Amino acid sequence: MVTLRKMTPEEYEQYLGTSVEDYAKEKVSAGNWEEKDSLQKAKEEFSTLLPDGENTENNYLYTILNEKNEHAGIIWLAKKSPEKAFIYDIRILEEHQGKGYGKDTMNEIEKEAKQMDINKIGLHVFGHNKVARGLYEKIGYTTTNIVMEKEIN
Repeated sequence: MVTLRKMTPEEYEQYLGTSVEDYAKEKVSAGNWEEKDSLQKAKEEFSTLLPDGENTENNYLYTILNEKNEHAGIIWLAKKSPEKAFIYDIRILEEHQGKGYGKDTMNEIEKEAKQMDINKIGLHVFGHNKVARGLYEKIGYTTTNIVMEKEIN
């Protein structure tokens, strides 16, 4: 079982420090960006999405706490319209993976969304992230778009 707690400014700075770099690497792995430009592009996207950091309006950044009240990860929910939200990021720390915290976190974020009168949550998952895709499908998320690509020589 997990609990969601609003991210502190210190936790946000730590999150930002690792997530921008990880996002840039994911975009390169997915073939979306060239490595040389990836870090700058990732920084720009984050500053556009979160101009006021963890206090950006309609963005809810939570620290995930496990049953021992230990930091187990983060989740970022953005309210996109009065009834729809989008999960920009969910991260379970490596040492806490495989314990059901991802599924528990998704259940908790749905409770938070319902309290905001949100009735639909979207998310993006990179095609190569089969574990995450499996989890989302298992808990009822359906595929709405598929972008495919083939490198030709």
